[in-house]
Amino acid sequence: MNPKIEHLRQLKQQAHAGGGEDKMAARKAKGKLSARERIEVLLDNGSFREIDALMVHRESNFGMEKKKILGDSVVTGWGTIDGRLVYVFSQDFTVFGGSLSGVHAEKICKVMEMAMRNGAPIVGINDSGGARIQEGVVSLAGYADVFLRNTLASGVIPQISVIMGPCAGGAVYSPALTDFIFMVKNSSHMFITGPDVVKAVTGEDVTFEELGGAMTHNTISGVAHMAAESEEDCLFLIREMMSYLPSNNMEDAPFKAGSDDNLRTEEKLNEIVPDNPNKPYDIRDVINLIVDEGRFYEIQQHYAQNIVVGFARLGGYSVGIVANQPMVLAGVLDIAASEKAARFVRFCDCFNIPLIVFEDVPGFLPGINQEHGGIIRHGAKLLYAFCEATVPKLTVITRKAYGGAYCVMNSKHIRSDFNVAWPTAEIAVMGPEGAVNIIYRREISEAEQPEAKRSELAAEYREHLANPYIAAQRGYVDDVIEPSETRPRLINALNMLQNKRDQNPPKKHGNMPL
Repeated sequence: MNPKIEHLRQLKQQAHAGGGEDKMAARKAKGKLSARERIEVLLDNGSFREIDALMVHRESNFGMEKKKILGDSVVTGWGTIDGRLVYVFSQDFTVFGGSLSGVHAEKICKVMEMAMRNGAPIVGINDSGGARIQEGVVSLAGYADVFLRNTLASGVIPQISVIMGPCAGGAVYSPALTDFIFMVKNSSHMFITGPDVVKAVTGEDVTFEELGGAMTHNTISGVAHMAAESEEDCLFLIREMMSYLPSNNMEDAPFKAGSDDNLRTEEKLNEIVPDNPNKPYDIRDVINLIVDEGRFYEIQQHYAQNIVVGFARLGGYSVGIVANQPMVLAGVLDIAASEKAARFVRFCDCFNIPLIVFEDVPGFLPGINQEHGGIIRHGAKLLYAFCEATVPKLTVITRKAYGGAYCVMNSKHIRSDFNVAWPTAEIAVMGPEGAVNIIYRREISEAEQPEAKRSELAAEYREHLANPYIAAQRGYVDDVIEPSETRPRLINALNMLQNKRDQNPPKKHGNMPL
């Protein structure tokens, strides 16, 4: 054996050993995968090609010159998911707790720049104790270098962050700048300051899980988008999501023709909206009956549940779905729902994914907390996102479309391409009961039976104004259709819109109401 080749092999073995057998075994005992094992599960079998495995940190402070480990604390490279190029970095907690050094940051920046140059997504697997204290400002500079690349890559390539351990302090801002954050229940944590600091500053006792666990960020803060049961489950969910996404902003999402009939009608849809306008129904049932093979990949399903967003396919086309959820708060728009939907709309627009909107919205949520919390500003984010979007945009009004919320939810007036309503649609300034209370206040108060009079007038208002036909007469909806024919009508519209051309006025960028 050539001694130089043997030396190379030994170096590669050292690099693959990470922080050593003991630390690797300790991680395995906790049910955690190693940095490389995570990459192997994520990518197609045997497709990973590592780069910079022989880099080592350069600092010599506090005895670090004697602790150099090949590859430092992050594994970087590329591979494929379903045969499509993907770049990846995976932090190795067995090497200095996965802490970010100057070299660690250089490796991440290098692979991110390669991803941008070659127009491919990047997946970052985060498992780190934070900045490497021994390197001082060098590690802080490394974080800032990564943040810049995250920002420059935004809207150019999909960026997916995976939290598979701690992610604290400044480290949280790289995932926060990416498109989607995946976490693992009971083992992922994100926070600016940990429980000990919170206790010292505020006196509050809080656990890691309560402060920044997967369900905390999936239900309360809205920081994360998915909560997986295990590391393997998390990585498989990312593989599934990637099937809906293009590789970059210059491509369309992959077209995948399935076995579902494009002309399929669903008689169940004709009965799904209750006769009582105040009775809820699950909008997911509507979505599942319409999309290809009933497969709906929901995003942020635990957060702001009065609105539903996610990916699906219609006639083989990848689409983004935004839908009011009558089962939660009657489907009203509030601060959290507006922000959740706005960010999803903008992602789809960045990456040429058509938008399908299912509308059943009684308005914006009233109340002091909402007004003082800035519902005007936050609601305007969703309006801005739909107005700005140039991808094909389609809307189905299933029931209520009241007030300003009608305008916001991808109405014809803000450049929606194809709008239809079901016969159950109620399109008006407000609900019939509220409207007659204003219009006929005196008549109702003077009536012998006020409640009966109110009901009579509300029924008259609903018959003459709160229906889809006035909007159809003015062209505000393109057609009133039977619910059962929604799927073929949407697929036909998507086919029609494949060569859509639309653009915004030339500008550096708009000033979204952040």
